[in-house]
Amino acid sequence: MPLPRKSQAQARRLRLLTLLADGEFRSGEQLAKRLRISRGGIWKLVHTLQALGIEIESVARQGYRLPRPVDLLNKETLLASIPPEARQLLGRTDVLLTVDSTNRHVYDSTDMLPGKGQLCIAELQNAGRGRRGRSWLAPFGSGICMSIGWQFEESPPTFPALSLAVGVAVAKALRRFGAADVGLKWPNDLIWKGRKLGGILVEMRGESGGPATVVIGIGINVHMPAAIRLTLAEQQAALIADVREMLRERTPSRNELAAALTEEIIGMLMVFAESGFEPFVDEWRRLDTLEHAPVKVLNGAEITLGTACGVDIDGTLLVDVNGELRRFASGEVSVRAVSR
Repeated sequence: MPLPRKSQAQARRLRLLTLLADGEFRSGEQLAKRLRISRGGIWKLVHTLQALGIEIESVARQGYRLPRPVDLLNKETLLASIPPEARQLLGRTDVLLTVDSTNRHVYDSTDMLPGKGQLCIAELQNAGRGRRGRSWLAPFGSGICMSIGWQFEESPPTFPALSLAVGVAVAKALRRFGAADVGLKWPNDLIWKGRKLGGILVEMRGESGGPATVVIGIGINVHMPAAIRLTLAEQQAALIADVREMLRERTPSRNELAAALTEEIIGMLMVFAESGFEPFVDEWRRLDTLEHAPVKVLNGAEITLGTACGVDIDGTLLVDVNGELRRFASGEVSVRAVSR
């Protein structure tokens, strides 16, 4: 049975990107033969991809190429990299070229079953979301944009602390490849040498004592172009780090990294379902980049200045404010300069 026209177009785009993935020039004639379409069809495909935000260089008498090699996401490679025990806990898995938001894609799904994860990972998001309504910018081939959906049969203990447990699982996945000095910034930032490596966005729905559904969105910078790093720093008022900078020649492929993240998060969810945040709190405290730092907490219109004192067993942030220990279940935290 032939693929629908939309799926055929998507498949051709992916095949073209696969042919260009090594960063070498390919002539329009070579590409046309491989894809069995006209050279004009190749030209149209290239312009379609460029309109999606994928940079493809075109040089007369040389052809087309990507500015640098890209290890494309691949469903079969990704699933093969996940151990069988974790893979059998995965239900639907979508590896997409483009999507509005991986979180939204999973959240709107009707395929979620208790105890079965649903995975979506995409090369490009056009409406990726971060915390507090911010957009999440991840250029083609530069990072990981993935979401895992999970349904608990009933709300776990300390359910609101789930994003902190996710941070522990992500740090553990990165340690597999030698990234031993990744830290966590409450409530959901991944930090390396004071710079932002990635972020976590957890969306929840459920009833007290009843079933609970979560969608865990993860964005990690893997190999960010310099111009994009500057743009991100300007937009988010934060310096950016990436995995390539950390690990150099040990940098895993994005499929390997996504597989490790999936395995660790599914394992964490199984434990969290039974015990909540408690099994993860000590590790989170070891990774805490804010402890003892002078901080500013923005919670709605209220600004609080104090000293960060770690997190409680329920995941709330503890801040010493003039000798009084205050608790924050939500808010925006930044390290503040202290005059001497």
